Amino acid sequence: MAVGDAGDTAGLDDRVIPFAVPDLDVRGRVVRLGASIDTILDRHGYPAPVSRVLGEAAALTVLLGTALKFDGRFQLQTKSDGAISMMVVDFNAPDNFRAVAHIDEAKLAEAIAHDKLSTGELLGEGHLAMTVDQGTATTRYQGIVALKRQSLEEAAHQYFRQSEQIPTRIRLGVGTVTTGGRPQWRAGGILVQFMPHSPERLRAADIHPGDAPEGHEILANADPDGVSDDAWMEARSLVETVEDHELLDPMLESERLLYRLFHERGARVFEPVLVHEACRCSRERVLTMLRGFSPDDRQAMIADDGKLGVTCEFCSRRYSFEPSEVEDGLTAGS
Repeated sequence: MAVGDAGDTAGLDDRVIPFAVPDLDVRGRVVRLGASIDTILDRHGYPAPVSRVLGEAAALTVLLGTALKFDGRFQLQTKSDGAISMMVVDFNAPDNFRAVAHIDEAKLAEAIAHDKLSTGELLGEGHLAMTVDQGTATTRYQGIVALKRQSLEEAAHQYFRQSEQIPTRIRLGVGTVTTGGRPQWRAGGILVQFMPHSPERLRAADIHPGDAPEGHEILANADPDGVSDDAWMEARSLVETVEDHELLDPMLESERLLYRLFHERGARVFEPVLVHEACRCSRERVLTMLRGFSPDDRQAMIADDGKLGVTCEFCSRRYSFEPSEVEDGLTAGS
């Protein structure tokens, strides 16, 4: 969606605001991505529907990645049969991320022709994986959710229900604003999680109401999270009222949005986390990768100028190597 004209918002963008609402036993985060997501999406030049979905994935990844309490990596990856066949968003703690999407051009053209451009329709069916990597000394943790044409918000809710068992609500929004004549991409999101001190409060009603009429359907777990606590139901309902323009408006501070939602209960905000886009590629990393290929594969990669060329799919940076550079390293390591 287009939001309108933006003023000077540099101090409000590309940051995550952690918050807590003690009266409701919830904690959460709000993210606003400005220049960082615009740089990524403008660099790739994806069609607008693809940029929107990748922007949602980036906002979701930053929301979750900034919760890491260690220097590591959080990755969101989708593989599916839709027009967007794959997405990868890497968040490198504490503060930077990168993102890329792969497109099936024929399926995308068909989706556009038939106006089937929701996130679920563009992703289709497959899976979404969320991976936490604390480094080489620690085993990686991965949670996987089936994609069945649902939104990324709902896929994230499923992940938390089945993997973390933490009642969670997420709202995501992506759109453009016009600054200096060029539409610029923005993305935003809010996450809230129910974390009561007593685990008993997480339990859903499981006792049959004896006075219910015969044949009446019993909805003991009417709440999608299986939680009937009034505090959680209030917090969840408030977050579900958040509209896209509130997440994207460059003049609406995250703190102001939280006041709108929770002023009657009192929200506490904590030190913001500033984030930026950055790629993990380097000449040394690419050289190591090339040395892992077979001699025949490396030979096939030699271009007309006699050099091995590699372009990073995340940042589009081009690396060029003399074949001798690769071979010399192999000889030294043998």
